[in-house]
Amino acid sequence: MPVLEADRVIAALRGAFARDVGRAELLRLAAERIRAAGAPYTSVYLYMLHGDQLELESHAGRDTEHTRIAVGHGVCGTAVSTGQDQNVPDVRAIENYIACNAWTRSELVVLIRRGATILGQIDVDSDVPDPFTADEEAEVRKVADALAVLL
Repeated sequence: MPVLEADRVIAALRGAFARDVGRAELLRLAAERIRAAGAPYTSVYLYMLHGDQLELESHAGRDTEHTRIAVGHGVCGTAVSTGQDQNVPDVRAIENYIACNAWTRSELVVLIRRGATILGQIDVDSDVPDPFTADEEAEVRKVADALAVLL
């Protein structure tokens, strides 16, 4: 059974949307609720696509100096350039990895899409090697799909 319960996160997002909170609040709430699931969710970053750059618009967990990432660079940029989610069990094995911090061992990047259009992504870092199962990835994808509708 997955650690993350996407339905609970989505219910909170829908409630916030019904209260007419803005985009920044929806992204903050998503980051905080996903990270609140606990291990293996060490840090959660929400990057939104602006032209050929991903811009960090919200996060929960460790701060990062990587507030802008060019499409095609690192795991986050690769997800956008290939149009595919990225589940990296060991970030040390990735040649173009951009480290947010020294403790991260794995990363899950799930695109936020509206149809064929990529709006951004949920980037989850973990200090644990290879923790993101297909079920876990599916839960994060549910949240990404909900954000695509609400943003």
